[in-house]
Order: sequence, then structure tokens, then C-alpha cells
Amino acid sequence: MSRIVKVGIIGCGGIANGKHMPALKQVEGVEMVAFCDLIIEKAIKAAAEYGTADAKVYVDYKELLKDESIEVVHVLTPNRSHADITIDALYAGKHVMCEKPMAKSAEDAKRMVEAAKATGKKLTIGYQHRHKAASQYAKQMIDRGDLGEIYYANCYAIRRRGTPNWGVFLNEYEQGGGPIIDIATHSLDLTLYLMNNYEPAMVLGKTHKSLEHPEAGNIWGDNGVSTTPLEEAACAIVVMKNGATIMLETSWALNTDTPIQEGSCRLCGSKSGLSILNNELKLNKIELDRQVDSKVELGAGGVAFYSGSAATPPVTEARAWIDSVVNDKAPVVLPEQACVVSEILEAIYTSSKTGKAVIFE
Repeated sequence: MSRIVKVGIIGCGGIANGKHMPALKQVEGVEMVAFCDLIIEKAIKAAAEYGTADAKVYVDYKELLKDESIEVVHVLTPNRSHADITIDALYAGKHVMCEKPMAKSAEDAKRMVEAAKATGKKLTIGYQHRHKAASQYAKQMIDRGDLGEIYYANCYAIRRRGTPNWGVFLNEYEQGGGPIIDIATHSLDLTLYLMNNYEPAMVLGKTHKSLEHPEAGNIWGDNGVSTTPLEEAACAIVVMKNGATIMLETSWALNTDTPIQEGSCRLCGSKSGLSILNNELKLNKIELDRQVDSKVELGAGGVAFYSGSAATPPVTEARAWIDSVVNDKAPVVLPEQACVVSEILEAIYTSSKTGKAVIFE
């Protein structure tokens, strides 16, 4: 980087420690100079591990925002507070990376978009699956026209027994929902991004909470899994204004034999198709009147005499984000795009409650 970018971290919990702070630490020219958390001990710990020698700690994020030396803020709090903190940060003159999903509600997401427009500051959302090697390769193929018109897609984020039971994941007030808003959000973002289609026309969805023993076999144990009011699984059909159709499936807990990681999708185009399932990219086409399937080798180990590994998606995401700030470029994830994701996810919940399709104007 051509200069130092000073970053403030708001929310020092699981996603901060598991993704954002370790990734930012690997970006040249970045200094994490301030840390905020309602539990001061978490901020102190984060500052000691990732901060500069003189890093400051706060329990009130508004105090952090008063520091004029901070150029970038990462908002890594529960979903309910994403919008208010992000909007305050934007009006305080900061560029903002907000962890996914954009907000608890579509209305909050829209407020965030408007704040970014009004302040002229950059806003992006932490959809790191766009930065996977499979996603980047697929995007280049699609932009080149290899798939033709993409008119049908499957969107997957399916766990067999993987309900998170720490932090506020099971708190409906703080999070706003279960697997739809937690993991399907990644898969839907990637699907729309690859299709380059952000104009939904209709959503018909259904949530499910029917398992007799949802805690049984859960990889993180019970700890509230059996009593949470949040959905265990959901499915939806999304029809876009150009006629393209997306079938969405997601679950934290489901009696299925085929779990599929978040950030997975299948795209069918007029010329050919592809799938990104559990980070594996496969292509399909008709060639010389024959069905042809191929797997794309994406690992660094596929290069002769080199056994190293490429940067992880969180690191690639962090580098691209800071680069957009330093060189005044549009971030990879635009707030308007993330807002559409939130609108569709909310429509799934609304459709399930009403039993009717949600129609977009």
C-alpha cells in the first residue's frame, strides 16, 4: 500500500477473531488502532493480539468514531446493530466494512445504502465467498460469455446437523433469523453476483421447524438448539424480472444425506453450465454432440514444483477492500447489491408467514 490505513474494529467477538482481524493483519499498510466491544475484556484482548502498541479500547463505539485518524471501520456486531453503527460510522467520515448479512431487515439495509450515498463514503459487506478461487474463475468465464444467458440456478447452504449455539446465533431479536439469514445469505449473494442479476420479480418461500430432536448429532452440542424459535431449514423459488429462476435450499439441521457448504450454487446457461459445490468447480457443456464434464484444478499444489497455498478468501477480501479505499475504487461488494440480497431473504420469511408470494415492484 502507498500509505497507512488506520482501522477501527467495532465488535470483538467470534467473526472478528475468526476472520476479520487475522485477515487485516496480513494486509500490508494496515494498522488496527482501536477496538470496541460491550465486554471490555474482549476489546483489550483483541488490542493486545492485533493492535498497534498504542491501540485504544472502548465500550462505546461512538467514542471510537470521534478519532479522526481512523479511516476505516469494520462493523462486526450482531445483525440488529449493523445498520445503526454503520450509518453512524459513515456520517463520522469513515469507510465501512460491515459483516454479513447487511442488516436484520431490508428497511435497515436500504437506510445503509442511502447513508453511503449521502456521505460519499465507501460501504461494503463481508461476502467473502466471492473471493474464492472457484468463484473468481467462474466469474471470468461468465463475463467472457461462456455460459450464455443464465436462466436457471440452484442456491445451496445445507447442513445436516450444524446449528450454531454460541454468541447470539439463537437469539431471534439480535439475529433476525436462522439459516436463511446466517448462511443462505452467502450462497444467494454469490449466485446473484455470478448471474449479474439484481432485479427480483417474485419470491415464494417456506421455512421449516419440524425435527423431533434437532440437538441430536449437532456438531456443537445442544445449548439451546432444542428450544430456539428460529427455523431449522427453508426453501424458496426466486423469479427474476428477466425470467431467470433461482431455487434456494438452506438448513442448519435437516435429515439429509447431502450436506452442501454455504457459498455453493449451480448455474445453467444457454451455452453451458457450471457448479460450485463445497468449493469444487465443475463445468459442463455439449461438445461434438457429446456431454462433457470437467473439473477445474484450483489448488496452488496443481502447479509443478510448488506446494504452497493461495491466500484465503478472507485475506483476499481484506486486501481488495483496503485497495478500494487507498485507490478510490468501487468495492467488490456494492451496498446496493447486498441490499437486494437482504430484500430477497426477508421476502422468504414474509412469504412463509403469509403463505403467499411476495411481488417486487
